Amino acid sequence: MSAAPSETDIIRVPASSTLGKAALKLRHEVFVVEQGVPVEVEIDADDPTATHFVALVEGEIAGTLRVVFKPEHAKIGRVVVHRDRRGSGIARKMMICAMDYCRGIGVGRFYLTAQTDKLGFYEKLGFAAFGAEFMDAGIPHLAMKTY
Repeated sequence: MSAAPSETDIIRVPASSTLGKAALKLRHEVFVVEQGVPVEVEIDADDPTATHFVALVEGEIAGTLRVVFKPEHAKIGRVVVHRDRRGSGIARKMMICAMDYCRGIGVGRFYLTAQTDKLGFYEKLGFAAFGAEFMDAGIPHLAMKTY
């Protein structure tokens, strides 16, 4: 008999909260340690004012993302899932939750920049790539939007 799947809770948290700080730690593990992104690029001026979401599984942070509100759209970024939880649908759940939250406050246009190996994931959520590929922190990216 297999174990029941773990429940995933997606919640919105302030950047300065305990969970917000734990989310920054997870981002550091994924972007800086795993992917080699310079720490001065990973943390930026948008973090204090962004809307942050975390995925909790069994009380532990399993993923995070942030939303930065711009006049023309909501910019989703810094999407990460803990290496032990990848492939379990957490990123999709976080994206849907964040987009639903934005729609609930009247923002229905979404933009992001995706690592090129993640394009298929975002396309399934309604994003389309546009423009030329570019490098961000040494990693190939494409801009994507839903409008």
